[in-house]
Amino acid sequence: MTPWLIILGVLSHLCVLDASQTPQPFPRPGSGQTSQPGRPAPQAPQPSAPAAAVPARPATDAAPTEATLGVPIFPGAQFITSYDAGRGQRYYIFGSPATFVDLVAYYRTVLKDKGELVYDVPATHQFDVGKFNENTMAFPPGVTIKDFQSDISQGYPNPKPGASPARFPTIIQIVPVTAR
Repeated sequence: MTPWLIILGVLSHLCVLDASQTPQPFPRPGSGQTSQPGRPAPQAPQPSAPAAAVPARPATDAAPTEATLGVPIFPGAQFITSYDAGRGQRYYIFGSPATFVDLVAYYRTVLKDKGELVYDVPATHQFDVGKFNENTMAFPPGVTIKDFQSDISQGYPNPKPGASPARFPTIIQIVPVTAR
């Protein structure tokens, strides 16, 4: 009976030790909590010579051109922002005061493609403008139009305070064709 008591005592001691080591949560922005890494992160080596020229990409706050995107921008559409899509791609967001139906008709004409209605509610229409390579791209190149106006929404809020229009009924997302 004694060996069983010793084993039971060791197991209960291990359970108490395991329970006393609670996992630490990841630090959250604004919490003031810092992580204590076990060892310092290695410093990246400083290049001794200037890096080779990298093709210029528009900054996130600079409005891209039709030449940069490789597709036409709807007349009157306002550049909102761009995001890093991963794998060297960016996608660009434009707001338009035009209706969803007008935008779909415009892109059907200029791209000579009928596109595809992806969702009925909220209405979302997509046009493919290039071939997708899953090994080098995060998103397929294309133009996506989304209707932001409905019974419960007056549209996508314009991020520029005091700008006109205050809300965009329709949003255009463009993922340009990359040179990969």
